[in-house]
Amino acid sequence: QVQLVESGGGLVEPGGSLRLSCAASGSIFSGYAVGWYRQAPGKQRELVAAISSTGIVTKYADSVKGRFTISRDNAKNTVYLQMNSLKPEDTCVYYCNVGSSIRVMTSVGPVGSWGQGTQVTVSS
Repeated sequence: QVQLVESGGGLVEPGGSLRLSCAASGSIFSGYAVGWYRQAPGKQRELVAAISSTGIVTKYADSVKGRFTISRDNAKNTVYLQMNSLKPEDTCVYYCNVGSSIRVMTSVGPVGSWGQGTQVTVSS
């Protein structure tokens, strides 16, 4: 079982940037695809970015394409989400989770346990 801890959230003005980190421990992290999800109050959790186990393939939701970049450092067991040009509608709790592949995560869902998440608030 992979344990995941998200960090890096905070309060930022519209147009600003944040970098989120997802640190993993436990099972072989490098064998998993990883996704960043977000959830606003009263809404369903959505997948906003995903990266393959090797880091070669990435996938983004249309709402964040061109603004967010997902990357990973398997030597550090960490996945990052660089968020630029932030908008008030990006305000959510952000979570990371793992799956066997991006395709499976998109169609079936992740397989890991949900962590506490990290709050991102975009406001002036």
